[in-house]
Amino acid sequence: MKLTMLRVFALLVGLSLTAASVAEDIFMTRTQQTFPEAMLELQQKIKSHGYTLSRVQRVDIGLTKSGYKTDKYRVVFFGKAEEIKWVGDTYPEWVPYLPLKIAIFSEAQDTLLITSDPEKIFFSEDAKFKKIISQWKKDISSIFHEMAD
Repeated sequence: MKLTMLRVFALLVGLSLTAASVAEDIFMTRTQQTFPEAMLELQQKIKSHGYTLSRVQRVDIGLTKSGYKTDKYRVVFFGKAEEIKWVGDTYPEWVPYLPLKIAIFSEAQDTLLITSDPEKIFFSEDAKFKKIISQWKKDISSIFHEMAD
């Protein structure tokens, strides 16, 4: 039950948050790396795809207060400053969904990564924005495939 609740929480945390496994709107992958190893590799993969890490936020404190026993749950925020600025200037309604996010958490001996499909979150008729969204999806998919065991 708690595992199911943890997964549901991961989905809710990252509405704007590909992988070996792709559900309709969600990218998820599992790695057998330890949490610290996976966290380090995820950050390296994000940077190698040309993105800047914005911050890493702990969300396990709230989970612990709710009775969950985990210290290995983070949300990694990342993006490209010029794209985020352009989207914010052109489409301010999308600002709450930026920067991009990936939730990473430990489950037994594995580490899971989960995020939402950018094409399901963001939509526009603007050709430039469509191209940016498509590139985000391609890059996230690549990162998740590289992380998968």
